[in-house]
Amino acid sequence: MDMISKIAGLIGEELKKNFPEAQGLPDTETIRGLLEVPPDTEMGDYAFPCFRLAKALRMAPPKIAQTLSDGWQHEETASAKAVNGYLNFFLNRVNFATQTLDAVLKAGENYGSSDEGNGKTVCLDYSSINIAKRFHIGHLSTTMIGHSLKRIYDFLGYRTVGINHLGDWGTQFGKMICAFKKWGTEAEVEQGGVEELTRLYVRFHEEAEKNPELEDEGRAWFKKIEDGDEEALRIFNWFKDLTLRDTARIYDLLGVTFDSYAGESFYNDKMDRVIDELREKNLLTVSEGASIVDLTEDKMPPCLILKKDGATLYATRDLAAAIYRHDTYHFTKCLYVVAYQQDLHFRQFFRVLEKMGYEWAKDCVHVAFGMISFEGETLSTRKGTVVYLEDLLKQAQEKALKIIEEKSPNLENKETVARQVGIGAVIYTDLSNSRIKDIDFRWDRAMNFDGESGPYVQYTHARCCSLLRKAEELDLPQMNPEVLTNDEAQQLLRLISRFPDVVREAADKYEPFMITRAVTDIAQAYNRFYYEHRILDDDLAGTAARVALTKATKNVIRTGLYLIGIEAPERM
Repeated sequence: MDMISKIAGLIGEELKKNFPEAQGLPDTETIRGLLEVPPDTEMGDYAFPCFRLAKALRMAPPKIAQTLSDGWQHEETASAKAVNGYLNFFLNRVNFATQTLDAVLKAGENYGSSDEGNGKTVCLDYSSINIAKRFHIGHLSTTMIGHSLKRIYDFLGYRTVGINHLGDWGTQFGKMICAFKKWGTEAEVEQGGVEELTRLYVRFHEEAEKNPELEDEGRAWFKKIEDGDEEALRIFNWFKDLTLRDTARIYDLLGVTFDSYAGESFYNDKMDRVIDELREKNLLTVSEGASIVDLTEDKMPPCLILKKDGATLYATRDLAAAIYRHDTYHFTKCLYVVAYQQDLHFRQFFRVLEKMGYEWAKDCVHVAFGMISFEGETLSTRKGTVVYLEDLLKQAQEKALKIIEEKSPNLENKETVARQVGIGAVIYTDLSNSRIKDIDFRWDRAMNFDGESGPYVQYTHARCCSLLRKAEELDLPQMNPEVLTNDEAQQLLRLISRFPDVVREAADKYEPFMITRAVTDIAQAYNRFYYEHRILDDDLAGTAARVALTKATKNVIRTGLYLIGIEAPERM
């Protein structure tokens, strides 16, 4: 049991002992959730707010805190002091160090994991690239937030289903086939890949301005796809394979995987069920020729289900997809990692599910995120300021290799480490703030080895590994935890002990940045400890304790980096 849980349990015992007649007292898990960290360590290591007990106990919070403090006899865990309605705790530093290190080192890289998700499934819809378009930096957040959340939920024992909901339906594919038939060759498309498809698509629109009849030809080819025409489907599926081959290189670099690539086209034969059901439940109304679900009472615009010509829309496909996913995976939650601009769409679509009578609609969550700019410049495909992700990742690796060659010219496997550091720097930047905040990607911040950055945290991990390799040469006795009662060691231990709570909170709030923040704080605390206290010295029992703390730090940093999708080099 960790120290926070132990304190929570003791508070529960003291409440029952001091207030045996009271009803509605919180259980240990609730008490644990209420424990706070005081803003100043001089006030204590943890604090329990007694305000939440005032109604149940019919007593003023300061009086409750004083009563609990007067009867507190658990100094082997922590001493207690009543302060303005709070019960503040000062940990027994020796015991805290011993118990925290014991818990971390026994669990290894599983420290912070749990089986709370056992028997539960989380579906995650993320990345969701468009066919025949290059992967650009705008896709980075959905890809990495989704990938990190998938790892976090896996770590907590959930079954996860990562879904890449491909944008592979619409008139644009008919236009692309038309352009290919007129101006392309199989050899050129095979060689040029998505770049060549983009060129053909651009040419189609240029030619269509001069010859508007081309638009009709494009629509006719899409109709052939819809009707299952053999040639149209062959070319369409070939374009899809080319795109997935192109993006596979980027996904491999990022370490991102999916369990399903079922995109929009997959639901083409599953929408009739949705439309029929909406009609049967008298939810469909006709407005100006289009079929809609009226959401006036919800203070939202209508949700369009069918256009005037009977064509389906995004909402139709998303309804079909949600129902299919629930029928197939029986999810506990279905997360949609999509930019905040689509907020209205998701509110409408979730509300329609509710109106259809699906109780599980409450388990569908829009995990929104902000926009990304590059070196202060807003990105726009039309303005030509788009930054392709493959180019960004390549540049990051080149910059990392240059820094490594300057700082560690004799490092083995420099290219591998440069890949880990460069790509880690890009991912860290993306996940370094609350997901709803806009991001301005700047190289000087991303590649800074001394600030709050991926390379800084990775370097701290490598520093720990270096010290542990040196310690292997020593014959260390049982550790002396007394050397870990200093402020620097205790601050580091506190951060490490909170890591399991951070993982759970990151899952509850769909916020990977909480883990990014935690590993950064741990790295900074370790470096303060490292500079203030010699790790390896003649005091072998003290050395053993500092080595144990170093190993615990390394394990937690490695786990935290893994959960946000970053590798942890052992040498840098």
